[in-house]
Amino acid sequence: MVTFTHADAGTSEADWARSGVAALPELPLDQDELAGMTFVVLAAHPDDETLGAGGLVAKLHAAGADIRFLLCTAGEASHPESPTTTAEQLAAVRLTEFGTAVSGLAPSADWRFLELPDGQLAANADRISAVLREVIELSLRPAENVTIVAPYRSDGHTDHDTLGSTAAEVASTGGYGLLEYPIWYWLWAGPDDGTWRNWVRVPLSAAERDAKAKAMSTHASQTEPLSAEPGDETLLSSTFLEHFGRPWETFAWQPSTVGTNSAKDAERIFDEVHSREEDPWSYTTSWYERRKRALTLAALPRESYESGLELGCSIGTLSQELAERCESFLGVDASSKALEEARKQFSGHSSAAFRHLTVPREWPEGTFDLVVLSETGYYLSPEELNELLARIQASTRPGGTLLLCHWRHPISGWRLDAEAVHAMARTTLQWPTHGIYREKDFILEVLLAPDTAT
Repeated sequence: MVTFTHADAGTSEADWARSGVAALPELPLDQDELAGMTFVVLAAHPDDETLGAGGLVAKLHAAGADIRFLLCTAGEASHPESPTTTAEQLAAVRLTEFGTAVSGLAPSADWRFLELPDGQLAANADRISAVLREVIELSLRPAENVTIVAPYRSDGHTDHDTLGSTAAEVASTGGYGLLEYPIWYWLWAGPDDGTWRNWVRVPLSAAERDAKAKAMSTHASQTEPLSAEPGDETLLSSTFLEHFGRPWETFAWQPSTVGTNSAKDAERIFDEVHSREEDPWSYTTSWYERRKRALTLAALPRESYESGLELGCSIGTLSQELAERCESFLGVDASSKALEEARKQFSGHSSAAFRHLTVPREWPEGTFDLVVLSETGYYLSPEELNELLARIQASTRPGGTLLLCHWRHPISGWRLDAEAVHAMARTTLQWPTHGIYREKDFILEVLLAPDTAT
């Protein structure tokens, strides 16, 4: 369990700025679709909604989204030693502050107060779950058009953790999207924790940042002392608030699982894509693709391989250069249309072959000392990816190379993203990491199969 107090100095914003958090991928928000969506914003205490998601709320309101707030407690326990203000008086103040903040961020939004005791949400999880489901049902939106916005389930504060876990359970069973916002995490955690690397950013415009700042200023009971007396000190220090003055907000994201695709859909989807264009992702012309391809090839730890396998080879652009470093090479893809283009590139190249396979259900024979999984892993369900990794483990020779490379931005319509794919590969295989390169747009990683000879 995480132990901290609001008075701790914690990790400075300067340390977080140096960590690379600004390079997290952006959450895809289709402005044209937001007006048809409902966002239910949960707050354990007044000010949580502004600290963690105030800018997002302002953005959603401007786009015409339906926004509903669910406030669990009045935050009456924030100053337990106050000699000047009772818990009841503080509750009234904080509820007024919450109403003013919400009205500034989203004037048309509805909000509901559950009147639960501050610090005791764990004993009221069932009630929170029931009310949350009721609010969602009243929105009359299909599940894929509902997103829950809640505190991060491992934020370190018992109320935040309970509310986040409850929201995650409702989202999972209902198929709703989920955005978890960290608050105290920025204080007690540090860049080495690594959890944040799987999160996404929502960039904020100047107007959205201004709206958030104004809403935060209304929570004066937390940002200013209640009085000069001991026990009435400021709860949220200026150094802590620096984490929330960034030009973006950060969320752990779980997209809606309703209508998501899996490997069984891949052939139809990608055949349609390749039927429209020979090179739909501009593999041959895009500087991004050419640069990424050069980095991918440079990351391979060996100059040559006996047998290479590329999973999801598409039209064979990367395959051409991989095959030159392999005595034999096999590219597989679920799209027969893509493979037609790949084979055209390899006429007369006797060491290279291509097969129409939908992995992991279908799998090639033999073993390989090089396996490449590039821009493919997130087109699988988590269950399919687990099966794929088991296939890779069984087919990779001792000491062999597994190279993974994936676009880091969320992929609409699919359950996984780049960070999830790479994390599952590390966790499942438990192979040593030879090297890893991460930038805003993609992650490139090399794992080495254990060499039984050593």
